[in-house]
Amino acid sequence: MAEIIVKLDHIAVSLAGRPIFADLTWEIQRGQRIGLVGPNGAGKSTLMKLVAAELSADSGSAFRLSGLTWGRLEQEPALPPGQTVLQEALTALPELGDIERELDALADRMGRPEVYGNESALAKAMKAQERLLHQFERLDGPRYESRVKETLVALGLDRARWSTLTEHLSGGQKKLIMLAKLLVQQPGLLLLDEPDNHLDLPAKRALEGIIRDYPGTVVIISHDRYLLDEVATHIAELDGGRLTQYLGNYTAYTTERALRRLRQQQMYAAQQKEIARIEAAIARFELWASLVVNERHIRQARSRQKMLDKMDKIEKVAEARRLTLELNGWRGSNKVLELADVARTFDNGRTLFANLNLTLWHGERVGLVGPNGAGKSALFRLLLDPDSASAGEVKVGPSIQIGYYAQEQETLDPAQDLITCIRAAAPLTREAAVAFLLRFLFSYDQTTQPIGKLSGGERSRLQLARLVLQRPNLLLLDEPTNNLDIPAIEVLEETLDEFVGTVLVISHDRYFLDRVVDRVVELRDGRLTEYVGGYTDYLAERGVEA
Repeated sequence: MAEIIVKLDHIAVSLAGRPIFADLTWEIQRGQRIGLVGPNGAGKSTLMKLVAAELSADSGSAFRLSGLTWGRLEQEPALPPGQTVLQEALTALPELGDIERELDALADRMGRPEVYGNESALAKAMKAQERLLHQFERLDGPRYESRVKETLVALGLDRARWSTLTEHLSGGQKKLIMLAKLLVQQPGLLLLDEPDNHLDLPAKRALEGIIRDYPGTVVIISHDRYLLDEVATHIAELDGGRLTQYLGNYTAYTTERALRRLRQQQMYAAQQKEIARIEAAIARFELWASLVVNERHIRQARSRQKMLDKMDKIEKVAEARRLTLELNGWRGSNKVLELADVARTFDNGRTLFANLNLTLWHGERVGLVGPNGAGKSALFRLLLDPDSASAGEVKVGPSIQIGYYAQEQETLDPAQDLITCIRAAAPLTREAAVAFLLRFLFSYDQTTQPIGKLSGGERSRLQLARLVLQRPNLLLLDEPTNNLDIPAIEVLEETLDEFVGTVLVISHDRYFLDRVVDRVVELRDGRLTEYVGGYTDYLAERGVEA
């Protein structure tokens, strides 16, 4: 049996008076790569903080193997301003800087006459220098800077970005710097909270390789099912305050979970039948005892009641609340959208793309992929405002109604409450707007709160709610899965499969692309290249080209 490095035993945690875990037990063993999954709000990040000793439990105990080191990548990392990418990455091992400063001070002191002329003082200084040099070697000090640079390159932050200030980086790039620092530190336990969010496809593939090859133990929170299939040896499901662990990757987990739920439901039904039989016998004996006042019947009734009381009750399989999503599109023009030699040049003279040609037909599901910064979101904004094209022509079919899902959620007013937002999208009464929002898993109290107080996942659900009311027949979806949990993503996939209309979607979610799209268009170096099929087909064809 593998060595246990962390054990949480009957843990209970409450935050702001709300119970998160009541009786949670979890063992993490050396060498495991665990995907931690569960719906938004289940407490996955809280559990990660508990493992990292950043949070204390209300009750229960936590064991960590003596000498175990760990590092946690936060979901939304904050970096100090005024530092370049390289400067920040080099702070991964601050003790090395302390050692170098001490060595410099020692060298300065050893050059003074009162030290080099005093045999005892010189010997003492040399001994201190030897100790510091040994520590420097142990931390791989001579290779430290080159290791940091190699790690940055492996994560897709090449030399051209090293001089960029951290305040000018995207959320995904900030995560890569923090991940690079953790990889340089090489803790025994690596805790990664959505490390793949906002990463483009090449960066995700690099991340997969790094996690697979990591010499320690890894726990990763991710909604990317493709990533979990590639790297996970175990899946830990957190739902309703309970943790259940499964052997294998994400696909193995979904299969085993379905089988377990089926077995549990069958056992529950059988037990309920047995309970009903015993209860009927008790009622029968009690009736006989009341009619003839027979002590034997009373004893028989009590005996069966004790049998019932001692029975280990099997719980009914709980059906989780699911997002209700119905995108009722409609048939419009056969030729939905056409780009003819389209270009976008900014005022500073920089051309983002030129000579783009693309045609979308009714009913198509097209995935738009490409590296971060290639101009995918800018192309979407151009489709919404065809007059902003610097050259060429954007033709939208005459009976096409566009519905737009924004990656940065800028279409939502943070000061507006949810009811007002929904009623602006469709003429609903206040009561109807509240009922509609409840279908999207919002609480009654949330309906009157400002949008700015919502989490990223909640704002994503609100954008989807608005799309439902707008009834478009062309969907422009910019990273729709970024903040959704896996159950919500699966509902979105099913909905898009039945949608009567056309879909153009930007996504870095490879599992989603394989499930939804039948054509992939790649925007790279200012030009479009088309591939037939889903993400796996696109990858295979690009591999042949390479």
